[in-house]
Amino acid sequence: MVNNMRKCERKYAFDAAKTKDEIVEWIRDYFRKNGPECNAVVGISGGKDSSIVAALCCEALGNSRVIGVLMPQGAQSDIDVARELVAHLGIQSHEINIAETVNALLANGRAAGLCDSKQARVNLPARIRMATLFMVSQSRNGRVANTCNYSEDYVGWATLFGDGAGQFSPLGKLTVTEVKAIGRELGLPEKFIEKAPADGLTGKTDEDNFGFTYDFLDKYIRTGDFGGDTATAAKIDRMYDANVFKLLPMPVYNPDVYEVEW
Repeated sequence: MVNNMRKCERKYAFDAAKTKDEIVEWIRDYFRKNGPECNAVVGISGGKDSSIVAALCCEALGNSRVIGVLMPQGAQSDIDVARELVAHLGIQSHEINIAETVNALLANGRAAGLCDSKQARVNLPARIRMATLFMVSQSRNGRVANTCNYSEDYVGWATLFGDGAGQFSPLGKLTVTEVKAIGRELGLPEKFIEKAPADGLTGKTDEDNFGFTYDFLDKYIRTGDFGGDTATAAKIDRMYDANVFKLLPMPVYNPDVYEVEW
């Protein structure tokens, strides 16, 4: 059954220009407080999220303080798009292939008696990429950007401690539709904004994996409108409920909560 709270349709308007300016100032404020001389380190896939985060950081800090990290796993068919983005923004970059590391971990795990699951194989590269970003960050006086958006987070389409990690998150409260609007405000070429979203892990686009479009998801998230498609709305609700733990702080035992009798 579709969650009754999400059933109620709401009016919603998004001001892309105002939001873009607010994010730029928010990034500046973050770096003033958390590393005035530091660089922004962004994992670059060539997709809209990493492209737009990198462009926002360039506007906030200047492109000399933005470092792009390209992390193909073996041969990556669309790696040229990521290289084009780096060239377009005029930022420094490092290209580090993670295939050998991923393969070695899987092989060593099997040698230790593990039968790696599909989930382990799919999520491991994302976690290796995040470890790589922090390696670059600590070598280049940086802070690691999280490039997730709210639509992906809402349905759990992020790897815990992988692409779901980072030190600051410019797009974490914006839907895919809103992120694209920010990209246009930044003047990014359409090829970076409209590149079909894909996790780079399953060989499918996000929407193929979901069984619904981001347009449908974003409208449902922001307005509650599901156009009478209760099956898809219910599927989104199930995905949200199953993955909301990824968005919550890690549970920490607190001895002050318990009364202990001695």
